[in-house]
Amino acid sequence: MLSTILSILLSIFTPPVDYEITLAGNFGEPRPHHFHGGLDVKTEGREGKHIYAIADGYVSRITVGKDGFGNAIYITHPTGQTSVYCHLKSFSPRIKAALRRYQYKHETCEADARLTPLDVPVSAGQFIALSGNTGHSTAPHLHLEVHDTRTWNMLDPYQFLNEFIEDTVPPQAHAFMAIPQKGGVFNGSSSKKTFGRSNELVAWGPVGFAVWANDYMQGSYNHYGIHETLLYVDGQMAFHSIVDNIPVTHNRMVNAWGDYDHWRRSHVWYMKSFIEPGNSLACLQADDNRGVVHFNEVRDYQLEYVLRDFKGNEARYPFVVHGDSSFHPSSAVPRQPILHWNRTNSYSRPGVQLIVPYGLVSADVPITPFIRQQPDAYSDAYQFSQASLPLMRDAELSIYARQTSDAVVNTFDASKLYIADENGRYMGGDYHDGWVTGRIRELASCFQVRYDDQPPTVTPLSLSGDILRLSVTDGRSGIATWTATVDGRFIVFDAIEKSSTFACVLRESWLQPTGKAHRLHFEVTDNRQNTQIYETTFNY
Repeated sequence: MLSTILSILLSIFTPPVDYEITLAGNFGEPRPHHFHGGLDVKTEGREGKHIYAIADGYVSRITVGKDGFGNAIYITHPTGQTSVYCHLKSFSPRIKAALRRYQYKHETCEADARLTPLDVPVSAGQFIALSGNTGHSTAPHLHLEVHDTRTWNMLDPYQFLNEFIEDTVPPQAHAFMAIPQKGGVFNGSSSKKTFGRSNELVAWGPVGFAVWANDYMQGSYNHYGIHETLLYVDGQMAFHSIVDNIPVTHNRMVNAWGDYDHWRRSHVWYMKSFIEPGNSLACLQADDNRGVVHFNEVRDYQLEYVLRDFKGNEARYPFVVHGDSSFHPSSAVPRQPILHWNRTNSYSRPGVQLIVPYGLVSADVPITPFIRQQPDAYSDAYQFSQASLPLMRDAELSIYARQTSDAVVNTFDASKLYIADENGRYMGGDYHDGWVTGRIRELASCFQVRYDDQPPTVTPLSLSGDILRLSVTDGRSGIATWTATVDGRFIVFDAIEKSSTFACVLRESWLQPTGKAHRLHFEVTDNRQNTQIYETTFNY
């Protein structure tokens, strides 16, 4: 009965393109700070391919420039899922019109329209957009996501499009890694080591393992993430992962499951086959030892990796590790401050305080704080780790601010202070009693207090024809909001991605082409509430 229901459910889904599906990326691939949340469907290296709804439903959301998706459409389906189509070049005329209606009704330039089931209903296979390369995309393709509508957990779109994708190629493991835990050694060392199955392997005490592997498909040179991983020890399952149904709030736990530090140095992901105590990914299951292998007998231990893709193609990798009690770990104790996974951590020095709440690291980890003195700046610069150390969520950083020698006391405004990293990115700026507080997620970045009392700059690019174009830049805290009116009435200006251009398409507005003169009022505000107003006249 269950299989019949599942068969009926899957039969209502159709392909998002009208040609054979080949993939540039699959669901759940490890990426820095996130899992790849969908399938990357190839569009023959071109923009402008027709994109279709994969099932009946209604357009529930339309966004531009959100979450790195570029132009994106969300379709909610009566079966309990929402499909998301990203990096689009353009929307169908019907969907674009719905976006504009929403913006003018709510008088917002922000392109994030939330629609009702009656606004834009769609049918399976209906044309909804043209494929593109907008947002955080490096080549033309369709990024397709499927979410559980109620929980918004990320689901593998493969399960809904399985019958439209050909794959007979099994995954392949390239190498393995041993990660000794406290009191453990592997091949005479307490440090992590990579190895192949042909190596002679010796261990004692608790040791975790990790695997570097990729999946493949015929007809494509791309490689993909592993859908299912199992580790057996002496015939008993120690670890099992199936990459599916991942809460978006757990995205950054990919850094804990994978060896993020190794990825930073080599761009190769070793995925751990054990669960660190602060890692709560539900797609990972393990034995009572959390998947860590305890070598406490002098004998051969039989280990085997089993890798499977969504189609069930399978590869097996057995290897032997000899338990040898003659190896002992170093008794050296690190002297650095420790972030503990199971408590709130506080690090304080004169002029700085870092609060790392419970749950932001998956295991105890040492930090290596560094202070770069900057007597002529608003603060010294602070770094908390020499190696990259991303956190699961935001930590709270407070830095004491001082007035610089070139600050005029009677014009100094503490509300203009903010925290920035070494690339100038705005990290927040709540001021209280001399302290500036922001939110950070990477402890290897270098942070300091900066001051911004300069408004953004607005430069006209084109004020003729049916499109108005302005260049809007801000070299300090960054642009926060903008709005515009023509003859005192709200009009939409779109922020054009990957540029400093803001554009108003007059033919999509309420303004009629009469050839008369009109007054444009454009107002932009940065993250420190500095506002620039640009006014001019144009004919249309």
